[in-house]
Amino acid sequence: KDVVDNYYTSESEKVISPVHKFLMRHGIDAKTAIKVGQIGETIGKYADDGKFDMLIMGSHGHGSIVNMVMGSVSTKVMANCKTPVLLIR
Repeated sequence: KDVVDNYYTSESEKVISPVHKFLMRHGIDAKTAIKVGQIGETIGKYADDGKFDMLIMGSHGHGSIVNMVMGSVSTKVMANCKTPVLLIR
């Protein structure tokens, strides 16, 4: 378990750290968190538990046929989240 947790933490920090530094340089004190689990359910639960005003997500813009077959993270988040979600394409 420790090896897996360390892997997720290390890989997440590689992505989060430069983005966090960029936002801080522009006066945005962003909060970050690392969670592991089913992505749609995990993001939805985290947003609801955190009592956020809004969740903003990017969309890759796959067509509806792709979403029917594979599903989409944003669709799963919206299905599992009471927090308003703004999708940006």
